[in-house]
Amino acid sequence: MSDPIRLLHFADTHIGVENYGKTDPETGLSTRVRDFLRRMDEMYAYVKEHGVDIVIFAGDAFKTRNPSPTYQREFAYRISDLAELAPVVLLVGNHDVPPNVLRASSIEIYDTLRVPNVHLATDYEVTTIETERGPVAVATAPYPTRSWLLRGVNTAGMTIPQVDDKLRQILADRIDDMAQQVEQLSIPRLLTGHFTVGGAVVGSERGIMLGRDVSVNLSTLADERWDYVALGHIHKHQNLTAKREGAPPVVYSGSLERIDFGEEGDKKGFCYVELSRNETTWEFVPSAARPFVTLRADLRADDTPTQTVLAMIRERDLKQAVVRLLLQFSPETEAKFNENAVRDALRQGEAFYVAAVGKDVEQPARMRLGTSPEGLTPTELLERYLQTKSVGTARREQLVSAAERIFRGD
Repeated sequence: MSDPIRLLHFADTHIGVENYGKTDPETGLSTRVRDFLRRMDEMYAYVKEHGVDIVIFAGDAFKTRNPSPTYQREFAYRISDLAELAPVVLLVGNHDVPPNVLRASSIEIYDTLRVPNVHLATDYEVTTIETERGPVAVATAPYPTRSWLLRGVNTAGMTIPQVDDKLRQILADRIDDMAQQVEQLSIPRLLTGHFTVGGAVVGSERGIMLGRDVSVNLSTLADERWDYVALGHIHKHQNLTAKREGAPPVVYSGSLERIDFGEEGDKKGFCYVELSRNETTWEFVPSAARPFVTLRADLRADDTPTQTVLAMIRERDLKQAVVRLLLQFSPETEAKFNENAVRDALRQGEAFYVAAVGKDVEQPARMRLGTSPEGLTPTELLERYLQTKSVGTARREQLVSAAERIFRGD
C-alpha cells in the first residue's frame, strides 16, 4: 500500500480584521492584522516541517470583498511560499465573491497570472492533482451564491422557504454529481466546500457574514464516496461525523485566529490529514491564537470593589491577552470604584488590549421610570430612560437635544 497523502486544511483567514488592535509602527499594519498573518506563518512552518503534499484553503481570505492592496500583498506572499512546498487549492468563499458579476474576486489574480502550483476553485468540478505521494481527486464546492445556483430556474410564485428548499436541492445535486465522477477512481478523494451545514455549531462569523446563507444537509456530505470533507465558513472547529460509522470526516477546520469575544473559548488552528482511500486519519493542530479573556464580578454589595477587581486581575494570566471587564455595581459601590487603578493593573499585567471596562450600575426602583410616567413629556421620559442606562451627563444632553429636534419635526 502506498503512503497516505499528507494534506493540510485551513480556512477563514479573514486578513483585514483590525478590532482590538493598534497601528504597528514597524509595518504600518494593525497589530491585529499582524496576528492573523502570524498564524499563517506558523502554518507554513508546519507544512515545511511535516512534508505536506497538498494544501487546501476552504475559503474567505479577507475580511471584506474589497481588501486593500497591502492585505492582498501580505496574503499573496504567504500563498506563494506555501505553493513552493506543495500544490495549493484556493476555494472561493463568500468574502471572496465579487460584489457584482462584472468584477473580479479578491483571489482571482492567482488564476489570471497562472501562479505555479496554485489552483483556484471557482466552480463545482473535480480535478486530479498530482502530489509527491501520488494523485488525489479534489472536488470543489465554492460558496453557493443564489443568483448563480438559480440560473435558468423559474422562481415566480415561490415563497422564500420554497426557494431555499430548491437551492438546497440544486446544491445537493451538484455535490452528488461530483461524487459520481470520483466513484470509479481508486485514488484518495477529497471534497472541499464553503457553506453552512445543517446542525453545525455557528459562532462569531454571523457578525461578519456577507450574503444570505444556503445551508447544506449533513447527509449530502456524509457520503462514503469521500475520504475527507474539508469545510470553511464556520469559524468553530468541529467534526460533524464524529460519531457516524462508515462516514468520512466532515470537518470545519475553523479560523486560524480569534475575531472577537464570541470566540473567546474556541480552539483555533488547522487540520493535518493523512489521506488514504477508506483509511483517512486526521488531527486538529492548535494555533497560537491571541487569547481573549473576560473578567466578571458582581460588586453590588462589595465595600472594596477596586481591591476585589485588582485581586481578580492578579490571579489571572493576562499577558498579551485582549481583556474586557464586565462589572456589576450599585450606585454606592460604583462611587468607590477606581477605574484608573484597574487600568494601570491591566497594563502592569501586560494585557495586549483593554477592550472595555463595562459597568452595569443597578438603579433604585424609583429611578427606573418614576412613579407616574403617564404625566411625563417625551423629553422627560427619554431623560429618565437614559438615566436608568447610566448614560453620562454630556452624552445624555446630546441625545436629548437631538431627540427634541425630532419631536418638533425638524
